Parts: sequence; structure tokens; C-alpha cells
Amino acid sequence: MITTSESVAPFYDGWRFAQERLVERIGELSSEQLQLRAAPHLWPIWAIAAHTAGVRPYWLCHIFKEPGAERTPFNDPGGDGWEDDPTHPREDCLERWTPAMLQDEFRRELNGKVQIHTRQGVLMRLLTHDAYHIGEINQTLGMNGLPDMYIWTSRTLTLSPS
Repeated sequence: MITTSESVAPFYDGWRFAQERLVERIGELSSEQLQLRAAPHLWPIWAIAAHTAGVRPYWLCHIFKEPGAERTPFNDPGGDGWEDDPTHPREDCLERWTPAMLQDEFRRELNGKVQIHTRQGVLMRLLTHDAYHIGEINQTLGMNGLPDMYIWTSRTLTLSPS
């Protein structure tokens, strides 16, 4: 069994905080606000959020063959229609992966060509993918006069006067 100090999980802990802020902010939006788009040809907020969440089970479960897809509301992470359920995390593989495992290679066939990906490369892809789409959501919120989400803190504490 891998201990937390041997796994890569502590390195990616800030990612969890960003996701918690995203889930909180999306949960605060009304049905009408979730339909907002930055432009008519761009996705609404709800679709951006669903796409952002669905990428993880695709890469981690479908490409890397990590367990967890069975704990999601979808059984085919390689298929269309991705959605996510925040009560069923898929990032528990970070607890099992060690730094030595980050360079392990996996193959993905796309359009008749084989691509080779490492765990590290895909983790960085997921991080930047999330950041890109969080930016899209924030831009859409701002364009519509709504507060954006600040993803860089883990939680806010209220200090009592001394």
C-alpha cells in the first residue's frame, strides 16, 4: 500500500481546491444562468462544466484503465454524453500513483494513428483543460454581470475580532 507521502496526491491537492470552487459556483447558478453563453455559437455554462468533468473519467478510466467508471452515472467513459457526480470522485488514482509511475506510457488510437501518453502528460493536460474551461465559465459569468469564481483558495475563514 502506498502512503500519501509516496503518492503524487499531495502535489495535486490544489487541483482539488479549484474543483471544489467550481462545483460550489456552478451549484449556486439558476437554471437560466446555466444556459448563459459567451456567444451564440459557444457552449452554455452547463455544457462547459459537464465537458470539463467528463474528461477525467475518459482519460483516467478509458485510456489508463483505472477503476472508477463504474462509480459514475455513466458506464462508458469513452462514449459521448459525459457528466460527473461530485459524490463519486475519480481522482483516487492520485493516491495510488507514485512519482516513479508518472512516466509510464499508455497508447491511445485516434483517427487511425497511435498516440503515446504518460501519466504526467495527461495529468498536466487535465489541469490545463480544467483551467481553460473555468476561464470560459468566468468570462461568461462576467459578461452577464455575475460574480466569477476565485479558484485559488481552498476555503475562506471568517476571523473574529480580537
